[in-house]
Amino acid sequence: MFDTARIRQHIDALWEDEIVPELVEYIRIPNKSPMFDPQWVEHGYMDDAVKLMEKWARSKIAALSGATLEVVRLPGRTPLIYVDVPAHGVSASDDCVILYGHLDKQPEMTGWADGLGPWIPLRKGDKLYGRGGADDGYAIFGSLAALLALREQQVPHARCVLLIEACEESGSYDLPYYVDHLKSRLGSPSLVICLDSGCGNYDQLWLTTSLRGLAGGNLRVQVLEEGVHSGDASGVVASSFRILRQLLSRLEDEQTGAIRPADFYVDIPAQRIEQAQKVAQSLGDEVFSKFPFVAGMRPVTDDRGELILNRTWRPQLAVTGVDGMPPLASGGNVLRPHTAVKLSLRLPPTLDGQRAAEALKRILETDPPYGAKVTLDVEKAGSGWHAPQLSPWLEDAVAEASQHYFGRPPMYMGEGGSIPFMGMLGEKFPAAQFLITGVLGPHSNAHGPNEFLHIPTGKRVSMVVADVVARHGDRAKPVT
Repeated sequence: MFDTARIRQHIDALWEDEIVPELVEYIRIPNKSPMFDPQWVEHGYMDDAVKLMEKWARSKIAALSGATLEVVRLPGRTPLIYVDVPAHGVSASDDCVILYGHLDKQPEMTGWADGLGPWIPLRKGDKLYGRGGADDGYAIFGSLAALLALREQQVPHARCVLLIEACEESGSYDLPYYVDHLKSRLGSPSLVICLDSGCGNYDQLWLTTSLRGLAGGNLRVQVLEEGVHSGDASGVVASSFRILRQLLSRLEDEQTGAIRPADFYVDIPAQRIEQAQKVAQSLGDEVFSKFPFVAGMRPVTDDRGELILNRTWRPQLAVTGVDGMPPLASGGNVLRPHTAVKLSLRLPPTLDGQRAAEALKRILETDPPYGAKVTLDVEKAGSGWHAPQLSPWLEDAVAEASQHYFGRPPMYMGEGGSIPFMGMLGEKFPAAQFLITGVLGPHSNAHGPNEFLHIPTGKRVSMVVADVVARHGDRAKPVT
C-alpha cells in the first residue's frame, strides 16, 4: 500500500518548486507545430523546447534507478523524447505503461487580453497563462512527478515508457514512424495514459471516452484570372464568395449547422448517450457557459444533452481561415478572382477519416456552379477513437483515485477534439486499457487566445496518474 497524503505532498511541492517555473520558460518558446511553421528546423524553437524538457527530465531520472532518456530523431521528422523507466519491485516483463504527451504548440491566434500573449507566461492565482502549458507541455512534468512520488515511497510499479512527440498539433503524422521504430523496445503495453484531453470542470476527474476524427483542408473557388471592376463584372461573373456559399450549403445546413450528407454520420452507442445525459445533469449550464459568448448570443439548442452529443459524436464544420479577401480598409470596388477557406470537419469517433476526406472532396468538387474552378486540397484525414470498455481493476482504480484527490466520483465524457495517437495505439495494441484525461477545462481555451493551465488540476491529475500506476503494479508479479 501507499500513503496518498505523501503522494499529494510530494507532487504539490514538485509542481510549485520546479514544474511551474519550467512551464513558464517553456511557454516563452514559440515552437509552433510544423503545419504552422514549415521552417521549424531552421528556426530552432522545437529544439529549444526539447532541450528544456530534456534537461529537467535528466535531472530527475537519477532518482528512478535505471531510467534512461533519449531524444530520438528520425531523418526529416520532428524529434521525440523517449523515457524508459524500469519496473520497480515487480518482475520485469514485456508489459509496460505508456504515458503520452506532446510539446508542439498551436499558432498565436488573435484576441489575447491586455498583458497576456501566447509567448508571455503569466501566473494569476491558480492559472498559468500562455500557449502550450495546458496543451500539452505539462504532460512530461506531470508524468515524471507521478513516478517520482511513487519511488519516494518505494511503491512497486511496472515498467513505464514516456513518449513526448512534437507533431500532435499537425495530426501526429510523424508518430507512427517512431512507434514502428521503437516497437521492439515498447513491448506490449497493457495501459496507456494520455494527459492531452479535457475536463468538464475543475472539481472532478474526467475520463475521455471518445475523440472525434478530423477531415479538412483548403477549399478554393476561382472565377477569374485577375480581379476586375465590380461595377463592370457583377451580374455577369458570379462572385467566388457566392459560389463558396453554395458549396458549403452542400455540406452544412446554414440554418441549423447540421451536416447534410449521410457519409459523415454513425450510430451513437446507447452507453454514450446515457453518459452524455449524466454529464449534462452534472454540469448544467456549464456545458455552454464556459464559452465566451458575446452579449445576447445563445447556444444552438437548449438541450444540454444534445449539445454534448453535438460536440462528441456528431459531425460539425468550422471555417478556420480565409484567403483571397483584402482587409476592410483595402477592400476596393473589385470583383475578386478567388475566395479560399480552410475547412475543419470534425467526425464521429468511429468514422473512417480517410473515407470521410474522400467524400468531402467529392461533394465539394463535383459539378461546380457556373463551371468555376473548385479545388479542395485535403490537409487532414484522421479517424477518431472510441475507448474500449474499462476493465474492472481500472474502473475501481480510477474511482478510488478520483475520491482521494478530487473528493468526488469520476465523470465519463467524449471530447470534441482529436488525438491521432490514440486511434493508432488502439490499432497497434488492441489489448491495452486507456486512461485519457487532461486539464483543458472551462475557459482554458486551448488553441485560442488567453489559454491557461489550471495548476491545481494539473497537480491532481498527476496524483491520479501515480495512484493508477501503483494499482496497475499491484497486478504484476512481485519480485521474490
